Order: sequence, then structure tokens, then C-alpha cells
Amino acid sequence: MSKLTKWAYPLAESLLAEPLPRRWKHCLGVAERARTIAPFLGEDADLLEAAAVLHDIGYAPDLAKTGFHPLDGARYLRSVADADERVVNLVAHHSCAWMEAEARDLHDQLMGEFPREEARLNDALCYCDMNTTPDGTPTNPIDRINEITGRYGPESLIGTFIRRAEPEILASTARMLEHVAAAKRQPM
Repeated sequence: MSKLTKWAYPLAESLLAEPLPRRWKHCLGVAERARTIAPFLGEDADLLEAAAVLHDIGYAPDLAKTGFHPLDGARYLRSVADADERVVNLVAHHSCAWMEAEARDLHDQLMGEFPREEARLNDALCYCDMNTTPDGTPTNPIDRINEITGRYGPESLIGTFIRRAEPEILASTARMLEHVAAAKRQPM
């Protein structure tokens, strides 16, 4: 385990395990998905795993300020936890957060405070998140989107956002799978 992941796991656990045990299981599952693609990410593997385990900390009751968990989590990581800037940016933009930020009228804040990381890493985190159930087990993006829509309701802000984001979520997953396949074809 790297220094970055050794720092990230206990932080996420301290914020989520007790108040939101299911969310904590989800974050552990997302981090597990990150480890499965680690060999194809090179030096960014630890960065992705740290962002994966931290991506939903903005749901923690003590951190929820705006009600938009990517922004709340990223602000905490930047201001309180003094986190690696790239981890902060990945958390801020995970799983098409910019689309939800638009729906919440927080787009300018999100984009103004946190630059996006390279597309491959954003795709990787979206892939990990959207291929993990709320209980931390593997799934696929279609079932995950349907689960989110069912949990929040199709007419809710989240239900509407996730359906709007569905094409990009599926495209992110496809790009990540292509990246992994291309890396497997490379001679050692």
C-alpha cells in the first residue's frame, strides 16, 4: 500500500463507516475496482485508488454543506485534509459531477474551484463507481444507473441527472475497457 492509500483509507473510514456504513461498503468496492485496473494505469494507480475510496466522503453528515457531495467532499479534502490536489480534483469531478452541478446551479463553483484531471483518470473513476453497487459488489453501469434511478425516483434531481449522464457514463466505461484491452495487447 502506498503512502497515499495508507492515508486515504483511514480518512474515508473515519468519515463514513459509522454514520453511513453502506456508503462505506460502496467506497471500499469502488477502491477494489480501482485495484483491478491498477496494472493498466501505471504510476496513477495509487492516485485512482485513493480517489476511489474517498469519492463519496461528501455524503458524511459533518461534511455535507451544499448537498452536492462531490463539491462538499472536494472542499473538505482541499481545506481540512490537505489532500493531494489530483485526488481532490478527481473527487470533485467523479462520475459526471459537472452535469449534476448544472442541475443544482453549482456548475460555476465546481468548475471554478477544481480543474478536471486527465480524461483517462476521470473515465477510470467513473468506471469504478458505476460498476459497483451501493453494497460494494460488482455490477454493470446499466444496472447501476437503473438502481440509482429507482432509489431516488425518475423525476428527482438525481434520477433526472443520472439518466442525462447515462450516455457519458457508458462512453466512459467503454473508453476504460478499451484502454485496458489496449494495454493487455502491449508486449511486456
